[in-house]
Amino acid sequence: MKAILGKKVGMTQVFNEQGEAVPVTVIEAGPCYVTQVRTLERDGYSAAQLGFEEVEARKLTGGEKGHLGRNDIPPLRYLREVPLREDDEIEEGQRVLADVFEVGDRVDVVGVSKGRGFAGGVKRYGFSGGPKTHGQTDRHRAPGSIGGTTHTSKVWKGQRMPGRMGNERVTAQNLRVEMVDPERNLLAVHGSVPGARGGLVEVKRARKSRELTTRHGE
Repeated sequence: MKAILGKKVGMTQVFNEQGEAVPVTVIEAGPCYVTQVRTLERDGYSAAQLGFEEVEARKLTGGEKGHLGRNDIPPLRYLREVPLREDDEIEEGQRVLADVFEVGDRVDVVGVSKGRGFAGGVKRYGFSGGPKTHGQTDRHRAPGSIGGTTHTSKVWKGQRMPGRMGNERVTAQNLRVEMVDPERNLLAVHGSVPGARGGLVEVKRARKSRELTTRHGE
């Protein structure tokens, strides 16, 4: 099973074998525990529940303590399920460390994007805004027309308008693992990942993995 939970540490850069600077995001990955295994026969699907970040026992409910105590697992803050493949071999109580990945692996990183609060159309969708001259005074960042009059006489469902921005589940796909440090439980992946520093992220095997050379038809 190639999946692990972690926390976003921040961005930096590393140098590859060609001496090129590669922007990476460092993730504190694990250690995690397999708290439960879902099977096709019993549950209707195959998945593993991972637990991450040890906390004081008083911060958990009684049900959570009993759930983790079945396999002598310490109190954990986060529990998340990841799908399993037929060839994945895993047992409840097993520890999952950063070394489940290798340099060169392709991964998807799932996180919650930064919340921006209530935002206008210019910031939320990149609208150009209204004219700044010819008598206009307060229409610089206005959305403009939002619907027809004679023909439709309504605002269409799904019309892009001001509203809450961010704080949504986002997946960064097909990122390359640039560094693995199992001693310090660190992973570094090429590029940016969603969320703020310290936010929970889920790193798993890429669903759409492809080599970079395929872009150029080689």
